[in-house]
Amino acid sequence: HMYSVSITGASGYSGQETLDRVLRHPKFSIRALGSDTNVGKSPGSLNPSLLNATKELPTFVSNQEVLAIPTDVLFLCQGHEALAAFNPPEQGIIVDLSGSHRLKDASLYTKWYGFSHPRPDELKDWSYAVPELSPPEKRLIANPGCYAIATILALAPFTKFIEPGSVIIDAKSGVTGAGRTLQESSHAGSVLENFRPYRVGNHQHEPEIAQALGFNVCFVPHLIPIKRGIIATCYMELCEEVDLRIVLETAYADTPTVNVLPEGVTPDLTRVQHTDKTEIGIFQDQATNRSIAISAIDNLGRGAAGSAVQNANIALGINPTSGLKLTELPI
Repeated sequence: HMYSVSITGASGYSGQETLDRVLRHPKFSIRALGSDTNVGKSPGSLNPSLLNATKELPTFVSNQEVLAIPTDVLFLCQGHEALAAFNPPEQGIIVDLSGSHRLKDASLYTKWYGFSHPRPDELKDWSYAVPELSPPEKRLIANPGCYAIATILALAPFTKFIEPGSVIIDAKSGVTGAGRTLQESSHAGSVLENFRPYRVGNHQHEPEIAQALGFNVCFVPHLIPIKRGIIATCYMELCEEVDLRIVLETAYADTPTVNVLPEGVTPDLTRVQHTDKTEIGIFQDQATNRSIAISAIDNLGRGAAGSAVQNANIALGINPTSGLKLTELPI
């Protein structure tokens, strides 16, 4: 059985990565591609490598037009505020890659996202889904944020052993995390040969991480001068003695998408870039006895499109890893 798939915001970074996985997917066919800035153009004109695509690609239409076309799976890859007002069609699986349906408490949108949520009563209809830990329970799926999934995968198996209030997350991301829209802060002139923290103490993934773990965390993101990839270094204190490595290996024993590294091996961006894999390493600080969990993901793959396609697969009841990029790049 083939499933029809549509993508809004299909010319942005997340949209292009989602399209890439849909093209690789044995059970997905493309129904419609939305891009308000590229209406009437062919996807191949934006990305010439798509000219050789094995599946036929429709020309871009407006995002509004995509929403009017019935489809089995709809991936939403637009901005937070635009999608908060979204009125879901009656049928089909819908995966929202923005943050507009991630938080259960509507009042948090004003504080962390800077807008008042237009449909607060409908947030409960969306299932916040981390594929390996909390797979989707409904057809409306809120896909996790990139920093959030890197952190949740590293920490969630340990929540009952962690001293609440002790978690500090120091995370670094490449510039594609800022999206494709032009902005001063992601110009080459301000990124190259530079390294800086941003949104310190008020990044929108902070309440999302707290919602998933069950306690607040101190989270500081940084911008590094690379295209793609996130490393999240998570410091924690434990409230009871436990072998965290065994807990971690047990949690991810059955999933090919999370790789728990051997003792002493640190996560490495070059091994996860352009893939949908997560690497996690667990360490103990000899001086303070703090535990340190470090994860590495590709912010566009695992942090967006990879998780979105995995969530859609689970919701459809098909192989969770269909269409995903899990192979290591050749050395």
